[in-house]
Amino acid sequence: MRNDKPVVLIGAGGGSRDLLDVLLACGREVAGFVVDPQYAAPGSIVNGHPVLGGFDWLSRHVNTVEVICGVGASEQRFRLIQRAVALGAVFCSAAHPSVIFTSKMEIGEGSCIAAGCILTSNVRIGNHVQINVGCTLSHDTILHDFVTLSPGVHVAGNVTLLTGCFVGIGANIIEKKTIGAWSIVGAGSTITKDVPPNTTVVGVPGRVIKTRPEGWHLS
Repeated sequence: MRNDKPVVLIGAGGGSRDLLDVLLACGREVAGFVVDPQYAAPGSIVNGHPVLGGFDWLSRHVNTVEVICGVGASEQRFRLIQRAVALGAVFCSAAHPSVIFTSKMEIGEGSCIAAGCILTSNVRIGNHVQINVGCTLSHDTILHDFVTLSPGVHVAGNVTLLTGCFVGIGANIIEKKTIGAWSIVGAGSTITKDVPPNTTVVGVPGRVIKTRPEGWHLS
């Protein structure tokens, strides 16, 4: 059931401005942005909408709004969402009207699908996932919580993207592969085998160039 409370966006950078366009295209009322004061002063105007304040503002209005986060980096979005959850925030999701998908798709709370995306049968999207413009997801793909797909990512069938992984612009993932939790796939890469968790993979075919300690996304 649709909730018509005004929406507040966490963050006011490029990702949040793109998300603002999606929400407006969906006919949602947007109250403004919640931004830590070192990044934008309350009262600043971003694409016609005000910066309302920081999380202190959200704590006072959490029962009157819905929330969604537009910050693109998976680990930063994770940390911001935890702060909002602690305040009791209720999250909305949004899919641009141009998105093509079937009735068999599932989408969790706080997730966004941008313009021009195509999702085929039995695609499952977790919570606080971002799918940017022009992505394609084939049948039986699963995106776990906090996954980010940059513009123009193409994902074949039966692919699983685990929690928090970030896929760079124009990357391709062939069928039946698993992208590990909190991993990063570089722009333009082609993934032909499973990606280990907490690694950075680049190239065609993709190869591991960096490994991070478990829990790196928390700091």
